[in-house]
Amino acid sequence: MTSGQILAAILLAVVIGFGGAWQVQDWRMGKLLAEQLAEQGAAQQKALDLIIGEAWSQQRAEQDKRLATEQQLAAQDQQHTRELSDAQRNQALLRDRLATADVRLSVLLDAADPASGCNVPTAASAVGVVHAARRAQLDPAHAQRVIGITDDGDQGLIALRACQAYVRAIVR
Repeated sequence: MTSGQILAAILLAVVIGFGGAWQVQDWRMGKLLAEQLAEQGAAQQKALDLIIGEAWSQQRAEQDKRLATEQQLAAQDQQHTRELSDAQRNQALLRDRLATADVRLSVLLDAADPASGCNVPTAASAVGVVHAARRAQLDPAHAQRVIGITDDGDQGLIALRACQAYVRAIVR
C-alpha cells in the first residue's frame, strides 16, 4: 500500500466517521426536538382543556340564570293572570249586583257648591259610612258605565304591574 492509498483510506475513514457522527447527532437532535414538540403540544392541550372547561362552566351558569329568570317570569305571569281574573270576577259580580238593584251606587254632593243646585235630602242610614252628608244615587245605567271604567282601569293597572315585574326580572 502506498502512502497515497493509506492517506485515502484514512481520509475515507475520517469522512465515514464524521458522517456517522453527523447521523447520530442528527438522530439525537431529532429525538430531542420530537420530545420538545410533544411536551409543548401536551402543555397547549392542557391549556386548551382549561379554557374549554371554563367556557362550559360559564355556559352552565348562564343557562341556570336564564332558567331561574324563566321560572320567575312564569310565576309572575300566573300571579298577574290570577289578579286579573279576580278583578274581572269582582267587577262582574258588582255589575250583576247593580243590575239586580242589590247594590246602589251613590256619590257625595258638595253642600258648599252653589252650582250643584241639587236639593237632595240628607238621609241617615244604618249602613252608610258617611253620616249627615248629602248623597245622590246614580242611575243604574250610569253606575254600569262607572263600573266599566273602573274595570278598564283595574285591568290597566294589573297589566302595568305585570310589565314592570317583567322588566325588573329581565334587567337583573
